[in-house]
Amino acid sequence: MSMSNMTDNIIPRADVIKSAARLGAEIKNIRLSDELSDEVIRAISQLLLEHKVIFFRNQGHLDDFEQQRFALRLGSLITHTTKQASMLEMAADRRSGRADQMHTDVSFGETCPKISVLRGVVIPADDRETVWSSNAAAYLDLPEPLRMLADNLWAVHCSAYDCAVSRHSDDMDAKQFDDVFTGTICESARPVVRIHPETGERLLVLGDDLQSFVGLEKYASQKLFDRLQSYLTTLENTVTWSWKSGDVVIWDNRATERYAIKESSDRDRVERRTAIDGDVPLSIAGPRSVARTKSKPQAARAA
Repeated sequence: MSMSNMTDNIIPRADVIKSAARLGAEIKNIRLSDELSDEVIRAISQLLLEHKVIFFRNQGHLDDFEQQRFALRLGSLITHTTKQASMLEMAADRRSGRADQMHTDVSFGETCPKISVLRGVVIPADDRETVWSSNAAAYLDLPEPLRMLADNLWAVHCSAYDCAVSRHSDDMDAKQFDDVFTGTICESARPVVRIHPETGERLLVLGDDLQSFVGLEKYASQKLFDRLQSYLTTLENTVTWSWKSGDVVIWDNRATERYAIKESSDRDRVERRTAIDGDVPLSIAGPRSVARTKSKPQAARAA
């Protein structure tokens, strides 16, 4: 049975409309809540695996509490039970508000969020669009020699704002954000190509926390990063969503990267994000990511 037919049977009034050729679908005529049946929740989860990012209009009935209750139906929420968890969550919140570079939610911890649920509470008329990219499609587009390189490549991801190869300039909130970490840096070594734990797809994962590739100096890492990134940002592998107040977008954080087209009304925009706890990325060869924390050098903290 096709996914569309399955959805029609379980959600009779829902329409699933593909947003782009390789990822993205809008699901119409459904009211999100924690009271949806188990069958409907399973259908939503399957649509998410198939389309990577799914869009819902007209969900203004949700408040923060109801959004959280709905998200709980999709999995365990990331909590703030430890200092590191709080740091990771703050990092993700920062990126949801100033995310004009291709990124994933928190790629430098021991695990990364499985799913993110973002609700547009107040969206000004002149606000931005958000672009999502398919890690699976980008991997399949790699030429064979580059794919073989990526299959065996590992990268160091770092929480420090100014360490990533993907950043070419700082902005005024960099130090304010960095101060949140109170001298602690989270790092992890992750495979550039990971295996999706549910679909088995191979995913090209970069993100804006990537510091360098293991075995390469920063200059060479930047050049290789730019080359690999070009497959994520090519038009064929992306989908764009124009926000309205009351929209809810759910994306598979393991299988997508995204960036927001800058808007002129950052201060007027209100959004709420809920993250579902995930797993440790698994490479093709089998080893999993390794995370660690370290103290930031005193000179760096004072800079």
